[in-house]
Amino acid sequence: MAAIIGSIIKGAIDLKHTLTSETHHIEAQQKVLKTLIDTAKDTAFGTKYNFSTLLKATNLSKAFAEGIPYHDYHKMYNEWWHQLLEGGADITWPGIVDYFALSSGTTGKKSKRIPVTDDMLAAIKNAGIKQVEALSNFDLPASFFEKDIMMLGSSTKLQEKDAHYEGEISGISAANIPSWFEGYYKPGKEIAKINDWDERVTRIAMNAKKWDIGAISGIPSWIELMLKEVIAYHEAENIHDIWPNLQVYTSGGVAFEPYAKSFNALLKHPITVIDTYLASEGFIAFQERPETDAMRLITDNGIYFEFVPFQPEYINQDGSLTENAPSLTLKEVKTGQDYVLIISTVSGAWRYIIGDTIEFTDIARAEIRITGRTKFFLNVVGSQLSVNKMNTALREVEQKYDIIIPEFTLAAVKIDGVFNHHWYLGTDTPITSADLAKALDEKLKAANKNYKVARSKALKGIRVTKVAPSVFSEWSGSQKKKGGQVKMERVMSEEKFNEWKQFVSKIQQQ
Repeated sequence: MAAIIGSIIKGAIDLKHTLTSETHHIEAQQKVLKTLIDTAKDTAFGTKYNFSTLLKATNLSKAFAEGIPYHDYHKMYNEWWHQLLEGGADITWPGIVDYFALSSGTTGKKSKRIPVTDDMLAAIKNAGIKQVEALSNFDLPASFFEKDIMMLGSSTKLQEKDAHYEGEISGISAANIPSWFEGYYKPGKEIAKINDWDERVTRIAMNAKKWDIGAISGIPSWIELMLKEVIAYHEAENIHDIWPNLQVYTSGGVAFEPYAKSFNALLKHPITVIDTYLASEGFIAFQERPETDAMRLITDNGIYFEFVPFQPEYINQDGSLTENAPSLTLKEVKTGQDYVLIISTVSGAWRYIIGDTIEFTDIARAEIRITGRTKFFLNVVGSQLSVNKMNTALREVEQKYDIIIPEFTLAAVKIDGVFNHHWYLGTDTPITSADLAKALDEKLKAANKNYKVARSKALKGIRVTKVAPSVFSEWSGSQKKKGGQVKMERVMSEEKFNEWKQFVSKIQQQ
């Protein structure tokens, strides 16, 4: 019976994909923008910024960009969203808000509270369906559609506070899965509600052999730790000894490439890796086809996108944008350029700086890659290093020495009165820190002319400290982020870096 159901599901997906017309992304974005503005025109936000008048504009995108300022979280919260937490209605989106996504992001221990409206929950579900439909491009056998799906996110046991519920977006989404999906969903509702991440993973390991897992979804670093726990619990050689039918892994919101070598070491044979981009603010993009690891922006599903060129003159030290930073529409972007991603959504986020930087790989298909975070841009002495450049250099160092470096963080620090970049590399390699520093320095010089110039002037050099990769997950746990939608701080402030060094020292003394 399961084989028949699998064939039916695969056939239905293939048919739906064949019948679905190709999205015209620029037109879709114009429709989304008009719908967003029209729907919110009578809210407090829409009234202040004259949405009714905006709708009469000949060039709606231009009028929207000129009429509404950029908002980071703090501006959005202090001016508008705090009213939602107090039970306010029709503030930035019609109605009241029942859910808030907790997102501590990469700075501080105080969680951000981002509204998740019913319209956003519907959009996330719709995006999930689009991603499932796209599986027809990956040539998966019918048997795959009979298997269980392991979704490892934050706890689905949401916190009830006043008249709303709070939790991370992965937990909110999992708590609202459709009833027809419950039979496939693992670890199941009971285990998924466990707040303590270590306890939840232990329960997963205990029950692992009862499940026939075909796909896994979650943040790469946490998925790795879960797989290692399952393998160790059953004294297996690799995860395929426990889940022989595991064929697909979908990551979420964090680039998979840095984890590829360490992740693949846990497998008996390669599996299909599909990148997804689910943030606390919405389901932004997913990988649609196997020919590329780039992801397609979901342009017809409740999110309007703008793009600010990621150039030093437009970025403040705290990662926010200058007032004069120009925004481009999908029609105006180019490949080979990093952009700060700006979104307006059915959750009432308006010209919102999500904090990620992206680049386009195929504009006609609206395909992108995440290249870093605006706050992870290292330019203290003119080096202009983005996370993308850092990741690329580290992958080349991995290849040079045939080693694995899945985690890193760094800061610009003064040593003996001059600036150095102090890197902490999460790796078990026996290669010396001095050799790693030399290789990394060479790769960065070759890849980035600004870095090369800085190295001849104010930037004295690189210092490398090796630590076990597990230290990074322990750090995240200490920041109250264990197992969640965490984006590890790749570039730290001096204050944060001192905290990090003290933490590492404490861990190493245990």
